[in-house]
Amino acid sequence: MSKTIVVTGASRGIGYELIQLLANAGHTVVALSRKREPMIALGHARITAISTDLTQSKSIDDAATEILSNHDRVDVLIHNAGMLVNKPFAAITAEDFQQCYQVNVFGVAALTQALMPAFHAQSHVVAISSMGGIQGSAKFPGLAAYSSAKAAVITLFELLAEEYKESGPKFNTLALGAVQTEMLAEAFPGYEAPLNAAEMAAYIADFGLTGHKYYNGKVLEVSVSTP
Repeated sequence: MSKTIVVTGASRGIGYELIQLLANAGHTVVALSRKREPMIALGHARITAISTDLTQSKSIDDAATEILSNHDRVDVLIHNAGMLVNKPFAAITAEDFQQCYQVNVFGVAALTQALMPAFHAQSHVVAISSMGGIQGSAKFPGLAAYSSAKAAVITLFELLAEEYKESGPKFNTLALGAVQTEMLAEAFPGYEAPLNAAEMAAYIADFGLTGHKYYNGKVLEVSVSTP
């Protein structure tokens, strides 16, 4: 059965592959990213592209208003957008921390809140986190803002799963290991990941569609390597 699925960070990397996989499978996809052009260029009838800046409240509200005006329900929301800061701790500014948390945590919360009227008991909200946000995992210099933000969204989704366990939606988090994307190249220049964006997108697509049947309030570590 066709689902209505919202994906953030959809103009490149995993998100870009994800929206194509889902649309080609017959689902209605709403793709959010600051840059609409790559998504529009796909020319896919099942993909609606909305320019959205997760650091701006008005942009989030405008996107949600458009979604709610055109769809009476949202079956899956995948928070794939991410913002990475790679600097020594002594060089990270308050603005760096603010922007990193705005995209990776605050924007996630705001968009989820705004779309609550469209969720139902079997809706599934998925946050894409990182192995760097898992307590006890290997940590890497320069990622203080990014990895701590990714840890925060894990706890946020555990809390939301508890708060909405009676009514839905379901909330789960995927903590990804290394995937060959532009963001990985920024964090670990020269490192070659064992998985590419299309491979990880296929896993996330399946989890988004089916994971709510098996999990709620869980974080799954999706990693075959470190980083």
